[in-house]
Amino acid sequence: MGTYDAQQVCSKGHQITDSYYNKEDERRDRCEKCGSSAINKCPECGEDIRGMEYGIGASDKQAVPVPEFCAKCGTPFPWTSLNGLGENKQDIKSREPHGIVWTICMGFHSVARQLKTRHGDRQTITIDDEYDVQDLLHALLRLFFDDIRKEEWTPSYAGGSARMDFLLKRESIVIETKMTRRGLGDKEIGEQLIVDIARYRAHPDCKRLICFVYDPNEFVRNPAGLEGDLSKTYEKLEVEVLIFPKK
Repeated sequence: MGTYDAQQVCSKGHQITDSYYNKEDERRDRCEKCGSSAINKCPECGEDIRGMEYGIGASDKQAVPVPEFCAKCGTPFPWTSLNGLGENKQDIKSREPHGIVWTICMGFHSVARQLKTRHGDRQTITIDDEYDVQDLLHALLRLFFDDIRKEEWTPSYAGGSARMDFLLKRESIVIETKMTRRGLGDKEIGEQLIVDIARYRAHPDCKRLICFVYDPNEFVRNPAGLEGDLSKTYEKLEVEVLIFPKK
């Protein structure tokens, strides 16, 4: 039995290094995949997050999994909450509204897959296009938000206007949905989102725009790049682009 190093993990669960002390050059203040802050200790008790075991043969070493809970005090790590573990509805509702939407979008693909399997092969909803995405997302939003509006018109832009997908009026959040398909990948989705962002900058009830791109068949080749390029503050409008699922 050897001794354990610590691992460094970002708040969304990406492992940065499994050898925090032995490989200082691998340390990062923020995750290179998503930009989230990183920790190497339990925020509750200060215990190191167990990493690589040393003192055994190098050939025996295996990848170190990211744990969901602290081995000392049992507290869920921040990424555990994002995965929906250890939380009930009231726990989630106590979080910031945009964080709730983020959690729903992240888990959307798991829900869509589960719906394909029903008792006795009963009929179910299949996610084939953007309207199916909207229907399922609307149902999931209903778990946490009471006032969800679908019939709001956006201000005119370039000679035309359009209906927004969802307005959470009380929270001043607009949610736009996209679903990728052949011929609708990085470039086309990016162009559509740029138009959406320009339109919502003039909407009086929109302080934050969340653009959920559902990409089950991985038509977006560089999701992190597209998210990073468009997720920023445009004057007073905060924009967050979320592309799920991710490998």
